[in-house]
Amino acid sequence: MKTVTGTTAGGRTGTGSVALAVTDGMLHFELSVAYEVFDSAPVGVAGPWYDVAVCGSAAVQVGRFRLEPDHGLDRLRYADTVIVPAWADVDEDPPADLVDAVRAAHEAGARVASLCTGAFVLAAAGLLDGRRATTHWAHTDVLAARHPEVEVDPDVLYVDNGSVLTSAGKAAALDLCLHLVRLDRGSAVANAVARRLVVPPHRAGGQAQFVAAPVPARDDHPLADLLPWAIDRLDQPLTVEDLARQARMSSRNLGRHFRAATGTTPLQWLLTQRIRRAQELLETTDNSIDTIATATGMGTATTLRRHFNRTIGVPPDTYRRTFRTGTQRPEG
Repeated sequence: MKTVTGTTAGGRTGTGSVALAVTDGMLHFELSVAYEVFDSAPVGVAGPWYDVAVCGSAAVQVGRFRLEPDHGLDRLRYADTVIVPAWADVDEDPPADLVDAVRAAHEAGARVASLCTGAFVLAAAGLLDGRRATTHWAHTDVLAARHPEVEVDPDVLYVDNGSVLTSAGKAAALDLCLHLVRLDRGSAVANAVARRLVVPPHRAGGQAQFVAAPVPARDDHPLADLLPWAIDRLDQPLTVEDLARQARMSSRNLGRHFRAATGTTPLQWLLTQRIRRAQELLETTDNSIDTIATATGMGTATTLRRHFNRTIGVPPDTYRRTFRTGTQRPEG
């Protein structure tokens, strides 16, 4: 991985150069996130900041916005870090000139990071071959099918392979950008950036992508009344038989309806709801882990910690500290 000190290959002196690779068909949110993080130093941070360039082959349409790049795509090879924002239509092949430029930048020693579906560009460039990677959960199956040589992980916020990094969608793009700042400038500076943006300073990459379990929208669906009933009773030791009895159907029939409506089993759905409730209580209360374990039907703190760590990727105490730090009153 390149360092962020000294003089870049493009002749610039500073803490490092960041090139944002843009082309028609990219999404503006992830591009804006990267620009916001890397373009302006937070108040109180001394010394030079990142030197940011927006690079594209010509004027590009980014969502509803028209964007004039600062430099051509050939500039990517001179950057310390190349950021590839989200690619809007994953059913289309990314432009060959973008793929070639990203590959050339990595071969020249750049650290390359994709945000959301920008992973499809990195995969097309061969940068993810034999590597673990992620993208937005809605497109992980497509990425895995199109690029079987990539080890696609659908359940994490971001993956750091050193010189190649990938993130999940939207908010996870911000997590990855802050992670890069933390690597380059340390936690104090990354936390200062997070305070400026009024976001949690750190969500570990191994945390799960927070996908809400779907609930049937139709009032006449067999589970329409059952799921709210169960959510109101998460502090109780509910079983599949309890759910089936409340729904007035057999356990086997209940399982079929659950699979069709939520994509998972009744017990797994219940566990997901218990974990989500635990997250809410960790974020909004000072309750002990034992109290939260009881309130979520986990029984003991040990059981809660085991399931929480396995599902979210961090212990409950770490999760709480992250949110408490992130919700402190911003400075300035």
